[in-house]
Amino acid sequence: MKISTFCRYIDQPVILNKLDKHMPKLLIGAGTGYALYDFSKNKRRNENKRFLKNSIVIASTIGASLLGTRGLKIGNKKIFKGLMERVPLKKIQNEQIRAVEKFLSKTDIKDEKILTALNDAKTKALTLKQTDLILNRLPNSPAKKDLLNVILPKKKNLNSKEIFSEIKRLSLLGLIPVAGGVLGGITAERLTHTNTEKSTANKVKEGIYQYLANIFLCNVGAGSALFLYEQLEKAKKIKPLTPAKKLGVILAGITATGIIGGSYIANYLSKKFINPLFGEKRQNGIYSERKPEMTDIMLHADDIATAGILSGFKWIEPALPFMYFISGYRAGIGYRNGHKHSI
Repeated sequence: MKISTFCRYIDQPVILNKLDKHMPKLLIGAGTGYALYDFSKNKRRNENKRFLKNSIVIASTIGASLLGTRGLKIGNKKIFKGLMERVPLKKIQNEQIRAVEKFLSKTDIKDEKILTALNDAKTKALTLKQTDLILNRLPNSPAKKDLLNVILPKKKNLNSKEIFSEIKRLSLLGLIPVAGGVLGGITAERLTHTNTEKSTANKVKEGIYQYLANIFLCNVGAGSALFLYEQLEKAKKIKPLTPAKKLGVILAGITATGIIGGSYIANYLSKKFINPLFGEKRQNGIYSERKPEMTDIMLHADDIATAGILSGFKWIEPALPFMYFISGYRAGIGYRNGHKHSI
């Protein structure tokens, strides 16, 4: 079975709706699980304040992330709209029912397996086998194209304007949980009377580090590389991109701008502006407080998600809040190299 078939299968609107629906439960479950794990690991130290502060940081990071992605609605009034488009399941099902019935009215299908798959496609997601069946066994026609556009849509190829619009949106999606983590961490220390200028400065600095090195500059690098490649392609300097090449170009941009340059810029800003703001005059080497670690490299999994979204794959987007949660949490505890219990 082709990879493209699997991509069409997992990008089904009904599957995307289910992923979006379950994301709050996954976020809350993961946050609660980590808080309990950290408590059990440190209970011999009698660190009740640590557990309380951790819980506040986790709750604020998750809360900010959900507000940013889903918006806020009180009663029937929409206070503000979230940054992720949410299509109600009923609307998806109605559109798929109309598409299937329109297709059947224009074609004469006798194959029972295909008819069963089409009937299933009205209200639920197709299985992988059914997806392969619909894509490859239906005769090519304008009616088939119209049907697939609804029940098994192709990934969207973004133009340069859409690329930078997506970068803006993805960067905001990453900023909100990081800001929520920082505010939650500062609030937690004030409530437990453990706040110091140094701990507050560490949260602000880690927030800058996480956002620039692990989120924003990676998004900029991805978009810039793709934009450049698109311009070269239009000028006929290079051949059109295949999906694999497109992903490779985006990851190259992420590596150059985000992973390599991001940590340097974040540390420079912290030492040049944040340290003096909090009364720290001593200036050591650029990586003396915060250098990239294995966990930071692992956090760049969200950059692969960014690459996937900019490449046109839809299924990755519902998972982004989960990926950005770790960045928000690390900002909230004011993580610094070698001080894992800085909260």
